Amino acid sequence: YYRKLHPWVPVEPWAPGDLGVPVVDGPNGCKLALIICHDGMFPEMARECAYKGAEIMLRTAGYTAPIRDSWVFTNQANAFQNLMCTASVCMSGSDGTFDSMGEGMFCNFDGGIITRGGGRPDEIITCELRPDLVREARLGWGVENNIYQLGHRAYVAVQGGARDCPYTFMHDLVAGKYRLPWEGQVKHTDGRSCGFPAPVREYAPSAAASNGHGDAKK
Repeated sequence: YYRKLHPWVPVEPWAPGDLGVPVVDGPNGCKLALIICHDGMFPEMARECAYKGAEIMLRTAGYTAPIRDSWVFTNQANAFQNLMCTASVCMSGSDGTFDSMGEGMFCNFDGGIITRGGGRPDEIITCELRPDLVREARLGWGVENNIYQLGHRAYVAVQGGARDCPYTFMHDLVAGKYRLPWEGQVKHTDGRSCGFPAPVREYAPSAAASNGHGDAKK
């Protein structure tokens, strides 16, 4: 199962997902992961998919036209930074409130766009994805094998590379102390601007979250 980790706040009022990101066996032995819409704007999401073995990441979305450029370059960056193909599809047409832009897109593991569609409803695009080339790149690339190098910094100078975590935001996030320098000035911190009452309950993972951490169940 998968629950969207990053609801599109302040518009979407539901609770954050707490089951992690599952990676499952796909056609012809490939490894697939799925994220939903706004999840793809966080590079940590794609990195999590790849870290757990995904070779192709699927992204479904309902974005509107002002996000078009961001939609394109995040799909490409999510692919390149993780040596992983991305297959992304955005809803086309209106749901009565928002007019979604449409556009399917396949990106290769080097970040290049293989093919992309337009904004026409019911348009279908297809391409061939090669997870075997993903595996080859992950094993054989030297420069730009960034997902490996993240955990083995400067392996030319240091045996095995540095394996520490030099990132302040990661330490603070794990410790529950994540706070931006401008935190106190952020204007939208709940859903009241979109007509939702300010929440009163604190976040607590569900019981299911402690069983499996998002790994696929057989």
